Amino acid sequence: MAWVGRGVYGSAFRRSSRKGRGSITPGGGVAEPSPQRVVMHDRQGVRSRYGPVLLITAPRERWTIPEARLPSARGIPPLPRPRSMTTDQTTETATSFASLGVAPDLVAELAANGITTPFPIQEMTMADAIAGRDITGKAETGSGKTLAFGLPMIMRVEKAKPKRPQGLVLVPTRELAVQVTRALAPLLALRGLTAVSVYGGAPMESQTSALVAGASIAIATPGRLIDLLERRALDPRDIRIVTIDEADQMADMGFMPQVRAIMSQLPEKRQTFLFSATLDHQVQELIDRYMTDPIDHRVDSGSETVETMEHRFLKVHYMDKAKVVAELSRHNHRILAFTRTKAGADRLSKELKELGVASAPIHGDLPQRTREKSLSRFSDGDVNVLVATNVAARGLHIDGVDVVIHFDPPDDPKTYLHRSGRTARAGEQGLVVTLVEWDQVNEVLGIQRRADLNIPIVKMFSNDPRLAELATWQPPPEEAPFTAKSIKKRKRRGF
Repeated sequence: MAWVGRGVYGSAFRRSSRKGRGSITPGGGVAEPSPQRVVMHDRQGVRSRYGPVLLITAPRERWTIPEARLPSARGIPPLPRPRSMTTDQTTETATSFASLGVAPDLVAELAANGITTPFPIQEMTMADAIAGRDITGKAETGSGKTLAFGLPMIMRVEKAKPKRPQGLVLVPTRELAVQVTRALAPLLALRGLTAVSVYGGAPMESQTSALVAGASIAIATPGRLIDLLERRALDPRDIRIVTIDEADQMADMGFMPQVRAIMSQLPEKRQTFLFSATLDHQVQELIDRYMTDPIDHRVDSGSETVETMEHRFLKVHYMDKAKVVAELSRHNHRILAFTRTKAGADRLSKELKELGVASAPIHGDLPQRTREKSLSRFSDGDVNVLVATNVAARGLHIDGVDVVIHFDPPDDPKTYLHRSGRTARAGEQGLVVTLVEWDQVNEVLGIQRRADLNIPIVKMFSNDPRLAELATWQPPPEEAPFTAKSIKKRKRRGF
């Protein structure tokens, strides 16, 4: 790789692929280029599996690479030149969409909607994406991944022939398909182009009609897209750019066979993106099989939990849980509560209504129109509490969620992270509350341990005055479940 990417914290490193152990050294250059390039961003410098790679200790220090060692000297097209790096985020010059290569008409439309400065994931990926490179992108939820892949895609597509879109976005849920379509539609309209949402649970006729009318981009869930391919209502031969959004959730939800079936029908000559809040071993198969020399950009906040997020763990009686949620709703404007089952979501929503709280459920058994109506009412403020299963935990952008409540504790830290990520988005403040029944304490402590949390589980009832100011109230630190010695011992052992 010819250059080191700059991150929001001003430090970076490159980890070579399994096929080549290149490294970066002060005053030196980059060793043999590898098929998979990684640009990693961290607060204090990072460590690859081959040992320390790069640590910038002085502000505005520039790293130069001898021309003889650039990939262009080896017959490999060079990547765009880097911007200067700095360890002080506050002294960086703000990057504009125009400087990243975004077309003027799109820049003007973004500015008209108050979007002038790209988020880190957009800043890191945009130039490579516009240049036609395959990209994987990792960033925390609410970080602007939709525009990161959407803008390059809009710049690449043209007016499509009937049934032959030129761009494809694969998403795991119906709600995310609708959300991405709404985000891209105004930008496409500037160029006289359209997009279509393709998902199950809705009439197929309107979707096929949009394809016949020449929709340039299809935003689709895997199941309905395969239906359209089998009916020959969609011809994939003109698809030139593909995005797999929330790639790890595709794997988690069992969509890998469908994704492989879809990707095998696409033209080999295409540009491919993978974007997600997490990118782990589950998507490595997709990267290996369907991407060409991908560049992996990762925004690392230094921890899995967001710094602007407050965590509270409350030990409650199961007969009092709904009343605790109702009490929290009286002191917070917008609450998203998660249950483990669809029946549990319906039951909690019903109990909250009986307690005088405006609430609505959202889960996979509800008709698509009902789900969209619930989301719309929640976004408009007509519903105070939205009760959801994990269908809403990934990918959906719901603005202004004040509190996330784990009414039923999640099964693992990964689910805890993605549920909690519905609040404290893009630097805003947020509160995460986990309700713990007496027989769930050990289970929740295990989640805390693996999520690097150490927060007391405090007994509370629905009439506790502390619920009124739970975000500002701090649990007694001496009641933390893990001692400093046990944490140090656990980290030394690697778990």
